[in-house]
Parts: sequence; C-alpha cells; structure tokens
Amino acid sequence: MTEVASPHISQPRILVLGVQPGTPPFRIVEIDGQVVGEAKSVTDVLEAAAAYGILVHDLDDPDVVRWVGGDKFTWTTHRRR
Repeated sequence: MTEVASPHISQPRILVLGVQPGTPPFRIVEIDGQVVGEAKSVTDVLEAAAAYGILVHDLDDPDVVRWVGGDKFTWTTHRRR
C-alpha cells in the first residue's frame, strides 16, 4: 500500500494518558507532543487546552482529543481483586 492509498490517521493535538495513582488520582496531559501537566478532571484538560490556544468544542472528537486508558469519565484507578 502506498502512502497515497493509506487511510489518514489523525494526530490530535491533545493526548490524555491513563489514570495514575495518587491522592487524588490524575491523568497526564500532552499537547503537541509535550507534557503540559496533570489533570484531575475534564475541567483541567479544558484549561490546559485553552492555555495553549486550543478551543475544544467536543471532547469526544478523536481529531481533537485522544483519551488513553479510558474516556473523559475515567478519573479513578480500578482496584484489582
């Protein structure tokens, strides 16, 4: 398959990594490939985006935000039994 024939895979500017243990738990936020901070809620993600001039209209748009290890509702770690 050539590059021209390959499907376009978008690289969103915002990447929210999986939940890290802490008090409270948090998620690492990357913007344009650089770690910019920790988020403890969706509000923190939106504030980080705004600080970099990114206006997010839809947190579920994979072209804007990629959620790793959960979605926008995942803010706690799962306990193993």
